Amino acid sequence: MTASATCCAVQGIAGVPVTVEADLSTGLPGFTVVGLTDRAIQEARVRVKAAVGNSGFDFPNRKLTVNLAPAELPKEGTGFDLAIAVAVLRCAGLQLRLTGTALLGELALDGGLRPVAGVLPMARCLRAAGVRRLVVPPGNAAEACLVEGLEVVAPLSLRACVEHLDGTAPLPPAIPGPPPPAPDGGVDLADIRGQATAKRALEIAAAGGHNLLMVGPPGSGKTMLARALASLLPDLVVEEGLEVAAVYSLRGALRDRPAASLRPPFRAPHHSISRAGLVGGGPGLARPGEISLAHRGVLFLDELCEFSRAHLEALRQPLEERTITVARVRGAVVFPASIALVAAANPCPCGHHEDAAQLCSCEPRALTAYQARLSGPVRDRIDLVVRVPRQAYGRLFDANPEEPSAAARSRVEAARGRQRDREEPAGAPLNALLDARRLLRTSRPTAAATRLLAAAGERLGLSARGFHRVLRVARTVADLAGEDRVGEDALAEALRHRGETGS
Repeated sequence: MTASATCCAVQGIAGVPVTVEADLSTGLPGFTVVGLTDRAIQEARVRVKAAVGNSGFDFPNRKLTVNLAPAELPKEGTGFDLAIAVAVLRCAGLQLRLTGTALLGELALDGGLRPVAGVLPMARCLRAAGVRRLVVPPGNAAEACLVEGLEVVAPLSLRACVEHLDGTAPLPPAIPGPPPPAPDGGVDLADIRGQATAKRALEIAAAGGHNLLMVGPPGSGKTMLARALASLLPDLVVEEGLEVAAVYSLRGALRDRPAASLRPPFRAPHHSISRAGLVGGGPGLARPGEISLAHRGVLFLDELCEFSRAHLEALRQPLEERTITVARVRGAVVFPASIALVAAANPCPCGHHEDAAQLCSCEPRALTAYQARLSGPVRDRIDLVVRVPRQAYGRLFDANPEEPSAAARSRVEAARGRQRDREEPAGAPLNALLDARRLLRTSRPTAAATRLLAAAGERLGLSARGFHRVLRVARTVADLAGEDRVGEDALAEALRHRGETGS
């Protein structure tokens, strides 16, 4: 006798429907699970058997085989427990209505349901595959409810799930939770005294999604400036917010971020983070790292040159391709990584190289080794480089008010609106994401701007990538000014920020 139930696996940020097939046959009693499973799924045999018995049902005392199809797809995690238990009970003779229904969740030994990671991407996949009803643990109900057109049911236990499926005690659909509270304002530009050049670079970075490096002595305000960038970023659209939430779901059911938040993420990992923590990894199929958790937001690397060179070199692919591929023995997964990199660095280990107020105590060899951690290829991918000098006492305690973030954010939103409307109906991506062909078509530099770019490129030794990145920044500067074409002034400002990289 056979029976089946539907659940889901994840590959990267995408879900793949999985059919749990159960078969009871003659032979010595046993419980076998097949289908390219990991150890957690093999241990499900113990959890399922105990949960079924402790929920008041008889576990079949015959030869039981469970297959997770497609068998060629690697599967891992505890989210298959509920579907396996329901398939076994249905195979044992219970009449359960499973048409158009999928089941996700981990089983406790007493039959309770525990939340699992990755429910949001799995729910989106199942809805696209035609599933109309999704049964999940109560801890996953909020994120599952974000998927429109899907009826979510959240029983507390296996017993309650079975009684709902056989019609004995139907459960009402779960309702979406309240919207997340508005985040606090964080650092406002008005809180930062002076640093007009750095604030202008933040505005350009926010408007076009550009990468930014700030260099200056300790205590000059680099970290505050970076955190103020979050106050300049417009909200995400709903689909983008769901995409970001799906990445967080893979890391633990959105415990680090409200499921319905539309604020761009801001991630600031410490320089002691492991390489797997930064780019993604872990046992079995990889999990997303900080680069992917910052998708459609900001990845802030404070004390940039304290990160190992291997960590920084790992940024090259995501900064260029906006995705990151993590290969493991069981397969390769692709995670989204469309980030704006914001980094802060001291000019040397002691922090006072080229500082007029204090003398640098670093030996030439130490200075060279410190600066060499940021390689030329990584530096070439940074669009904006600004110096953040020490501020004088009179400037720090000036009574004149600074411009607030709200004013700069209005200009950023207007510039992003011009980018979206540039190529209706498809809409253009952020300027930092424009390919070479679309960049030339949308920038349309004036003759004077073209001559300036050619001359500056020879003087600075710009690579082909460098030319394109300068032009992307100039396109953003022109958008902030409300200009249709890239003029000489916009290009000159872009070159001023580029020229300090030494590329």
